[in-house]
Amino acid sequence: MASKLDQLRALSTVVADTGDMQAIKAFKPTDSTTNPSLILKAAQLPAYAPLVDEAVNWGRKTKSAASAVTDRLAVNFGAELTRIVPGRVSTEVDADLSFDAQGAIAKARALIADYKSRGIGKDRILIKLAATWEGVEAARVLQKEGIDCNMTLIFSLAQAIACADAGAFLISPFVGRILDWHVKAGGGPYTAETDPGVVSVRGIYAYYKAYGIPTVVMGASFRNTGEIEALAGCDRLTISPQLLEQLAKDEGSLAPKLSPTLAGKAPAKMALDEKAFRWMMNEDAMATEKLAEGIRVFAKDLQSLHQLVGQRMAAAA
Repeated sequence: MASKLDQLRALSTVVADTGDMQAIKAFKPTDSTTNPSLILKAAQLPAYAPLVDEAVNWGRKTKSAASAVTDRLAVNFGAELTRIVPGRVSTEVDADLSFDAQGAIAKARALIADYKSRGIGKDRILIKLAATWEGVEAARVLQKEGIDCNMTLIFSLAQAIACADAGAFLISPFVGRILDWHVKAGGGPYTAETDPGVVSVRGIYAYYKAYGIPTVVMGASFRNTGEIEALAGCDRLTISPQLLEQLAKDEGSLAPKLSPTLAGKAPAKMALDEKAFRWMMNEDAMATEKLAEGIRVFAKDLQSLHQLVGQRMAAAA
């Protein structure tokens, strides 16, 4: 029997959630996603020293700030990833721009321009934005310019609806972090079927399919393979190398859990303006807390990446 990973590929588009190119080559995903945390980890591995060195040398020659060098490093990684995966590569806008729509738009345009200068078209790239109201507004503008967006840190239906209304190409609803919150709050024990993160993604998927919304649903942030199997059939699933390896070694049968005909009942269709969005988020303690926490973690790792780049530039002087 084929491995569960191979069976999953027949149901969902498999995406690698890593900056480690060796892992991507091993598991042959269609797409790849990165974020500041993943790039920070990969940038400290000897295998990727040439990508770091190129960005540092460019920064020294152009007398650029560490933040600009970090942007170049992110595109260095992204450019390499486009040579490995046949589909899309996601590159994230700085977390500290999560509440700055115009700043996020400018950063996205600059990233796309850097890719273009290397002969990589915007049809190969997804710009990752935190699904704050400002991030949604940034996506609304970028999508009209033909820059496809991956809306990340999605923890609620409100965020998913707002992103769809903005015409976002793809959303990344998180599973494991929702589970983490509920476990910490004293919930459980949970099975794969009752896992609150799984339930959340299934609800978003059902809403999108019920109302013909073309935005892609890509489940993310998995804690175990049970969560992944419970979402088999979701449009896309972005999975860490560790869990990809577990699925590749498992030869059990994998049943489809999601499809337009298996989507389940959807809630009434909603149109959200800023006031309604903020109120729904305010009423959802989990989504509010996990969104804020996710932004803080990415911002902290981005700052660490700035420091790493700054140290390398100083050492090379």
